[in-house]
Amino acid sequence: MTEEVQILIARLLAHQTLRRDDKLVKRALSDEIFRTDLDARLKACGMRFVDNVYADHVTLAFTRDCEPRVFGTRETWQNNNFGLARDGVALLVVLWSLIILPKRARQEAHQAAAEDQTDMFGKEKPMLRAEETSVGISYRALLADFGEKLGKKTRLDMNLGLLARLGFIERKGDQLLEGPLLDLLMDTDTLRDRIINGALSDIFPLPVSRPAAELQSTQDDVAAPSADDAS
Repeated sequence: MTEEVQILIARLLAHQTLRRDDKLVKRALSDEIFRTDLDARLKACGMRFVDNVYADHVTLAFTRDCEPRVFGTRETWQNNNFGLARDGVALLVVLWSLIILPKRARQEAHQAAAEDQTDMFGKEKPMLRAEETSVGISYRALLADFGEKLGKKTRLDMNLGLLARLGFIERKGDQLLEGPLLDLLMDTDTLRDRIINGALSDIFPLPVSRPAAELQSTQDDVAAPSADDAS
């Protein structure tokens, strides 16, 4: 078992992500003794195993107490540890909202993306995989709706290219699809205020005349990405 734990960690370090249906990943998710050994070895190196039931992949991240020591000297640490500019972080939030939130709703309803209606007994079925429920968005629609607020076409294209290289999205023609990291690196409890009041406050400013209760409701509806959930 020790050798298998080492192999799993080495593969995650080499490939960044592995699918949940990978043999060793499945063991980490189902074998308590194997998982305990895995977590202990990772913790000794300041790392942790990242899993999300809505995602088809798993990855590694730094433990919270190690993050500021590793990334705290960088200016972008207040928003992320990928070196993304403020408009890049905001674009990531927009993509997560447009791609992941509808996908999660379909997963919870046990409805595949191609289905026209929900099976009345759907809740008795296992949760569908992301690849069965995730639907991309149109690049042209994204540009039309958010281009002006996200740096126009040149800046938007640059940030989309960066997010694709990092593994957050995949591009197929006009379609922007979920990448292996897009639904793994969200931590709304920790980063919600930091992202909304930081990156998004400049790009999507909220009118000061709106009631405080309405502003709080708006913030609660926006999910912020935990780009600091990856290494």
